[in-house]
Amino acid sequence: MVVRVEADELSKQSATKVWNIHDFCRRQRLCQEEERRLTVIFGDFATASELLHNAKRAPRWRY
Repeated sequence: MVVRVEADELSKQSATKVWNIHDFCRRQRLCQEEERRLTVIFGDFATASELLHNAKRAPRWRY
């Protein structure tokens, strides 16, 4: 059975936020190497949770 769903009836809120990895790395100021590593792991898109838990950032020490 086929049911037609109107676009207005769909919820505009999504359960999980999906990010473009390039945009995520730019916003988080991650280096090109880290962007490349995340792209190899996930492809072009990943959920916010996956990216936040797998991104590695070098510590910034203040002396």
